[in-house]
Amino acid sequence: MKKGRETHDEPMTIIREEDTLPMNKIVILGIQHAFTMFGATVLVPIITGLNPAVALFMAGVGTLIFHLITKGKVPVFLGSSFAFIAPILAVATHHNFAVEGSPEVGLAYAQGGLVVAGIIYIMVAALVYAFGYQRIVSYFPPVVTGPIIMVIGLKLAPVAIDMASEHWTLAIVSFLIVAIVSVFGKGFLKLLPVMCGLIGGYLVAVITGNVEFAPVVNAKIIGIPEFVMAKFDFQAIMIIAPIAIATMVEHIGDVLAIGATVEKDFMESPGLHRTILGDGIATSLSAMFGGPANTTYSENTGVLALTGVHKSLVMRAAAVFAIILGIVPKLGGIIATIPTAVVGGISIILFGMIAAIGGRTLVENKVDFGKSRNLIITAVILVLGLGGAVLPIAIGNFAFDMEGMALAAIVGIVLNKLLPD
Repeated sequence: MKKGRETHDEPMTIIREEDTLPMNKIVILGIQHAFTMFGATVLVPIITGLNPAVALFMAGVGTLIFHLITKGKVPVFLGSSFAFIAPILAVATHHNFAVEGSPEVGLAYAQGGLVVAGIIYIMVAALVYAFGYQRIVSYFPPVVTGPIIMVIGLKLAPVAIDMASEHWTLAIVSFLIVAIVSVFGKGFLKLLPVMCGLIGGYLVAVITGNVEFAPVVNAKIIGIPEFVMAKFDFQAIMIIAPIAIATMVEHIGDVLAIGATVEKDFMESPGLHRTILGDGIATSLSAMFGGPANTTYSENTGVLALTGVHKSLVMRAAAVFAIILGIVPKLGGIIATIPTAVVGGISIILFGMIAAIGGRTLVENKVDFGKSRNLIITAVILVLGLGGAVLPIAIGNFAFDMEGMALAAIVGIVLNKLLPD
């Protein structure tokens, strides 16, 4: 184990890729990571009507495929993409696809659109491989990547507050436990702040009568996920697949954020083409069998920063645990009983740390804010990314909205090329 940056009187312990850990600790850390990803991974299928068990199973499978393609170098867990929620609902309820009394028919066509979105990723990965990642990286200097990473974290801030506000007492308890373990914890315990926060907050919730055990009681012990094959229609594809343009930018932002967190250049090794390829194949495979689109997760970056565990094997352990959750509904039911506020209290730290990493990127690369161009680029990325700006794009009968981080990143990239240095 190596020592990282000092966060208090004692330096933070960093578990890097080359460090060795006994398997029992790998399993515990993997379970902690899966717990953190669980809420967002199942939230997308809950909102859209897709099967949560399939989403968990395919997130685990997709993560393992991603690690295989990226040579196990990138500490990533792939979860459900929020960017596709609106178009999935649009297709699922469209009169051309939805059959009255059978909404799953519309969802099957939405899955087809997601499969094609993954194929777009694969095509772009081939272009990046052919022309070199350097051309892509040249569009992402620190003055662009720093604010983008900050937007990733700050954009999630309202989500954390909304979750915490469901029961502030539980949120504060879990928040304090995570903070105390992170600052004052010793040895292996110091690597488990999220796990400690979840368990501590959950116990307080049980004692105070804020846990509903019905999901555990009603869940089966073993159950094969209800896979649904995708259906394909050109109109449904044109509604969903173009969103891949926006999520591609988010993918690059997430990979840059993860690289900044663990202090490695994943654009060069294993290569941007491999990360995009892994994300695309995972998305297409998930959607083909009834799951949502997979994506690199911002929560993943937060856990890396908080725990200091940068070992990819831990993410693969989390992926295996996600697969188990998908086929053992009883376990999924237990996790589902964790109050939202408990996760919200922890997320306040996780999401804030992502934003802090963006600030660190600016500081470490000595971005000169005495230059007006740097101030303008940063200001525009932050305002567009956080202010809810939406740019409608229509080409004939094809229309979609460019918004959030994708819009902010594209405008920031353009300004960086146009404004003289």
